[in-house]
Amino acid sequence: MSGAKSGGPGRRIVLWRHGQTAWNLERRFQGSTDIELTGTGVAQARRAARLLAGLRPDVIIASDLSRATATAAELAAVTGLEVTTHAELRETYAGVWQGLTHDEIIERHGEEYAAWKRGEPVRRGGGELETEVADRAAPVVLEQAAKLPENGTLVVVSHGGTIRTTIGRLLQLESRSWEALGGLTNCCWSVLGEGARGWRLLEHNAGTLPEAVLGDDD
Repeated sequence: MSGAKSGGPGRRIVLWRHGQTAWNLERRFQGSTDIELTGTGVAQARRAARLLAGLRPDVIIASDLSRATATAAELAAVTGLEVTTHAELRETYAGVWQGLTHDEIIERHGEEYAAWKRGEPVRRGGGELETEVADRAAPVVLEQAAKLPENGTLVVVSHGGTIRTTIGRLLQLESRSWEALGGLTNCCWSVLGEGARGWRLLEHNAGTLPEAVLGDDD
């Protein structure tokens, strides 16, 4: 994709995590399991949608898991845009980890968990590598972003792990460094902006609208 033109803000990608689910509250690993939003999760999505509508998005795409599509539907309702779903934007498949609580994972798969946290390539629970998640998700995001009008905005409604790996790939970071990108709170988002040398991370785990950077680093 070409860099931003001089004098314009360039294209933006907003990566928005879904609202709260019951498994989030229980600290239970969801992965690709299809878990619905709680009532609180719906309210979170509705509030965030009102804010994100202020960015005047051009396109909304989402994971086809219900917690993502329900979140995206709230933004569609206030913008009038349609949501296109993509299975490639699903959360990481994590095999036998799925459905386990955080404590159960530590107890049963402690070495595997520790290796993952060290940045080693690990098939958690016999599932996907993080790089494989990026291999499927990042091309979808880039393809949709390339279709945006100049200075357009794409909203991607997905999952914490998938968003982190996608950001890491788009920023061209080494995969062992992706963990340095902290997790996203339910219904918070990160914003990538198109710069002269590629994509830049403008906001991370935000719950308010991005504001202009004023000063020497703008």
